[in-house]
Amino acid sequence: MGEDSGSRSSGTARELRKLKQQAMEYYQENGVPRRLEELLNSTFYLQPADVYGHLANCFSKLAKPPTICRIVGKSILDGLGLPTLQVEIFCTVQNFPKSICSVVVPTHFEVHENALPELAEAEEAERNQAVSTAVQWVNRSLTEELQGVEPSSQVDVDHTLRTFFANKVQEEKEKKELEKNLENSTVSIPAPVIPPPPPAPPTKKKPQKQGRKETLTEKPIIPAEPAEPVFYGSMAIGAVSLAVAKTSAILGNRPLYLNIASLKHGQEEPALLTMPLLMVALISCGKSSPGKLNLMKEGVEMLLEIQKHVNRTADTPLPPKAETKKGHNGNKKGQQPITGKMTHLGCLTVNCDTIEQPLLLLQGICASLELELGTDLHLAINCAGHELMDYSRGKYEVAMGTYKNAAEMVDLYVDLISKYPAIIALIDPFRKEDSEQWDSIYNALGSRCYIIAGTASKSISKLLECGDISIPRSNGRIIKHTDQTTMSDLVEITNLIDSKKHITVLGSPDGEATDDSLVDLAVGLSVRFIKLGGPSRGEWVMKYNRLLTIEEELVQNGTLGPNEEHVFFYVNEEAEKALEAAAGELLEPVEPIFPTEVVEEP
Repeated sequence: MGEDSGSRSSGTARELRKLKQQAMEYYQENGVPRRLEELLNSTFYLQPADVYGHLANCFSKLAKPPTICRIVGKSILDGLGLPTLQVEIFCTVQNFPKSICSVVVPTHFEVHENALPELAEAEEAERNQAVSTAVQWVNRSLTEELQGVEPSSQVDVDHTLRTFFANKVQEEKEKKELEKNLENSTVSIPAPVIPPPPPAPPTKKKPQKQGRKETLTEKPIIPAEPAEPVFYGSMAIGAVSLAVAKTSAILGNRPLYLNIASLKHGQEEPALLTMPLLMVALISCGKSSPGKLNLMKEGVEMLLEIQKHVNRTADTPLPPKAETKKGHNGNKKGQQPITGKMTHLGCLTVNCDTIEQPLLLLQGICASLELELGTDLHLAINCAGHELMDYSRGKYEVAMGTYKNAAEMVDLYVDLISKYPAIIALIDPFRKEDSEQWDSIYNALGSRCYIIAGTASKSISKLLECGDISIPRSNGRIIKHTDQTTMSDLVEITNLIDSKKHITVLGSPDGEATDDSLVDLAVGLSVRFIKLGGPSRGEWVMKYNRLLTIEEELVQNGTLGPNEEHVFFYVNEEAEKALEAAAGELLEPVEPIFPTEVVEEP
């Protein structure tokens, strides 16, 4: 019995020695003894008041970087009570899962004020399907794809997201081709051939009544191109990319805009950052308003006090109509006041019958506030050309019953800019299909204001695919973070726009969500303008507050850079081609043509 107890004790001793040896090797491999000795020595010399707090801080620096362990997607309501996507990132931090942040992204669907019930129901079904598909992607596939990845590896994350989305698109394409082949392979019984009926005897053409003239038809317009298809679930890609960028910023204890700026400048923080200029929706005079005017959907870069002044004038009549050319006014009595109806963009709807009424209204408000148009603030007009086209007539309906062809529209814009030089931007003056008209207005006004393509522009993915932003002809683009657009895509497209001397406007989708990340993106990407709704709804006000916060931070850190003056970079393509053809004969570089110089035809 004594021998048995001795053998058991010797076996236990061997196991203990073996465990000690394994522990020593484990700690040696991880450098624990050396680091502990250094840490204890430094702690003794520092003698902090909170010893264990100091040790905890030191150990946290030695911990492995956090990695993504889970991504959760859910459907929530946006600022208009419509379903949208929320993404939450969980990371393994010091061996424990921890929720780091969540983001909410809006859908790509436009908000229609007076949509027909059947169209509204169809769009609601599409929206629900898009959001539910995105939630499934996030909770099933994307959380597996990105598990164990460090949030700081934004480029790698975006590459994974792009590959995943490309595979989904390919799967859907193969599925449709298979279904099409199955339909074609089904043998159908041919229907009996019925001989055509004999032709009817010719009838005598009735003589045309005296005084009646044949209808003269103008050059047929190009039919509207079909909208770019949006893949259901694609918003999951952009949402996860943004959520990972925000997670990396929080874990790195720095703001999101610095993370985006580092991504744009090759992982180096720029010495100075500029604040984007505000392009604020102030007045809505589109087809949803009760007045006759269709053209004016005002976007105004302004001071916030103007919005308050507009609200105070809700019960007062609009300024009198200006005496202008035919088609610019109606000369009718009984002018209607501002309706006071607040749109989803946070601006008031105004009853306007002429193009100049909103401008006169703003002039009066600025005069009462002692603000000078063209100095203290400028104007931008969201023309929404795609909404003005009357396809039955082949003309733009600028006001109720007033139609203008493309050439007349160019003249209208030129007259408007000449009379109101405070207007520095025209957004979507024509449909995207009217490329000739874009060329005409660019040649006429490109040196006097920004010609900006918004709805008329291709999606970011299409622009990056072709690498060409020359169609339609413009000197500015509105980009939006929607669908499958990743942070890397935003960096690439802004670099492309900057390389062409165009300006970038970061816009917000119609159904905006209660998330202020858009402002950080605008600052980090160094865009020229950020296009927001009026400061009258919670989802917009929080973005204004974020703008003020970032500006204060930049001022305190001494990293706020100055904004450049408005320079309308006009390029004459014919002159540019002639210069390229003679490039081999030039001995000196050709200086760019500035807006103040006269452009001569080659």
